Amino acid sequence: MSNVIQLLPDSVANQIAAGEVIQRPASVIKELMENAIDAGATNIQVITKEAGKSLIQVIDNGCGMAETDARMAFERHATSKIREAGDLFALRTMGFRGEALASIAAIAQVELKTRRQEDDLGVQINIAASQVESQEPVQCPVGSQFCIKNLFYNVPARRRFLKKTSTELRHIINEFQRVALANPHVALSLSHNDVPMFTLPSGNIKQRVVNMNGKQMGNNLIPIDTDTVMVKITGFIGKPESAKKTMGDQFFFVNNRYMRHPYLHKAVMDAYDNILQPETIPAYFIFLEVDPQIVDVNIHPTKTEIKFEDERAIWQILNAAIRESLGKFNMMPSIDFDTTDQVHIPVSANGGELVEPTVEVNPFYNPFEQEAQHSVTNYDINGGANTQTFQSKASAKGWENLYAENNGDELPDFSALANSEMDREEAPFEEQQEPVQQTILSSGNGDESAGSSRFFQLKNRYILTSVKSGLMMIDQKRAHERIVFEGFIRTLQSGASLSQKSLFPEELCFGPQEVGMINELIPDLMTLGLELEQSNDETFRVLSTPAGLENVSAAQLIDGILTDFRDGEVDLQKEVTEQIATSMAQRAAIPYGKVLSAMEMSELFDQLFACQVPNFSPSGKTIISIMDMEETQKRFG
Repeated sequence: MSNVIQLLPDSVANQIAAGEVIQRPASVIKELMENAIDAGATNIQVITKEAGKSLIQVIDNGCGMAETDARMAFERHATSKIREAGDLFALRTMGFRGEALASIAAIAQVELKTRRQEDDLGVQINIAASQVESQEPVQCPVGSQFCIKNLFYNVPARRRFLKKTSTELRHIINEFQRVALANPHVALSLSHNDVPMFTLPSGNIKQRVVNMNGKQMGNNLIPIDTDTVMVKITGFIGKPESAKKTMGDQFFFVNNRYMRHPYLHKAVMDAYDNILQPETIPAYFIFLEVDPQIVDVNIHPTKTEIKFEDERAIWQILNAAIRESLGKFNMMPSIDFDTTDQVHIPVSANGGELVEPTVEVNPFYNPFEQEAQHSVTNYDINGGANTQTFQSKASAKGWENLYAENNGDELPDFSALANSEMDREEAPFEEQQEPVQQTILSSGNGDESAGSSRFFQLKNRYILTSVKSGLMMIDQKRAHERIVFEGFIRTLQSGASLSQKSLFPEELCFGPQEVGMINELIPDLMTLGLELEQSNDETFRVLSTPAGLENVSAAQLIDGILTDFRDGEVDLQKEVTEQIATSMAQRAAIPYGKVLSAMEMSELFDQLFACQVPNFSPSGKTIISIMDMEETQKRFG
């Protein structure tokens, strides 16, 4: 039997490696930008067409490469960063595995022009599918120019799995922002299809954050600066009032390398505890500097996750640093122990002796006795006697005749008693709202046994009603999502958009990334009744909003839509307008905690069961749950 194990050809091995390193066009841009920064570049230009599918061009003014180095850079595991295994534990540069250029050249057509300062001529190398097609001298500026054409042209299966242009462009912007934030001293620019998207001059971290996210971000940043033996923490965190309901502006950098770290994210959220609106997430741009020997960056193929030697200690330091910054800028309630005039302690007016107050108690009180008087003697702290007379209440005899005048036709109103039994946790909230009509649920046959409504609201979250099979529970927010969603879908199908014009158009500011997304979605937003007009590079005016959406502002609506399209993968089988309708329904639905009247619950119930799919929300979550009578009887033994 012949041997079956053999070495793979370099071209095949490079394509396999490309599966780890190059997942999409954004991966190419990340690798080339990091190489340019390691080469000492102070200016980097990124040019893309069709979201990098047809062209990616990265031009830098770094140190450049000699002819031999330029050719060797495309070999697997060729790197200038590592000489021995011990170097892996002292890395402070970006790319170090030496697989990026080899992987890119294996699945694209690559052209490289590069020249060093001391050389009169540079070198141009053309490679396609790991095969060198040409190598010759060329006149070019100092630095490197990479031109990547037709990504995955020789791997059609991988190319088919690329998402639509807008989705791939969002990934490119995300990678560009991560590199830009980590290197504010480098001037960067990004253009797509000959349209400039970012032009970021060199500066400090705050200037980079503002230039990248828009001017409105500058007023919402709080500096953070802590230096300990284990870690140095710098950067900025967002003010609590600027927190959003979705992720988007959360960045961790460890030794200037972008990292995802859910454990440290919890440290940030814990520091904001009790000062954020419910279900909101603050922005943060946090930079950690640690000894490379206590960090393991090889736990993830794309090097976006790390492991600290002592994560608990880092967690505590980060949490304390954020709390300190929030307190320093009056974002958290603080106590000033040096202030003596804020607490008023009453003192005796005449300087006389203080007398302890006495408690008046009638030990002879009996509610079932006839009116009678009793004398009780109380003694104060100094031994003095004080005699007081108490009169008992009227007898309870004849209570059965209290409602005799009703002749048994009507029952007294026990609503006050019922309301007093409501959950104490919700009492403060409900005192400010319209009282909920207390109802009695019917059993088995579904008929009303008492009360004016057959609906009951539990915890201001669920609507309960009896049905033939038992007890039905309805999630009020998800139910309203389904109703609003199907209303939007009917609007789309009929082609008649119902919108409400704004008497005083609201102006909303966005960053460069959001501006491009809004311009792409404007036709679909107008179909649903949300009309926007761009007034300048960063500002849009809201001319009209969908009719009937009183529970959400235009800013919240647009922010939610942008987040869904920025962070989530767009389903190619699903119409963009349908996804917008889903996002709008989620934001426009009545929130949890809202008290509903009996009429509102009845109307919500009727509208839900008029929907085509009443059992599930637009995102696929359960709306209705029924507890049958058999299960109910089991609970009572």
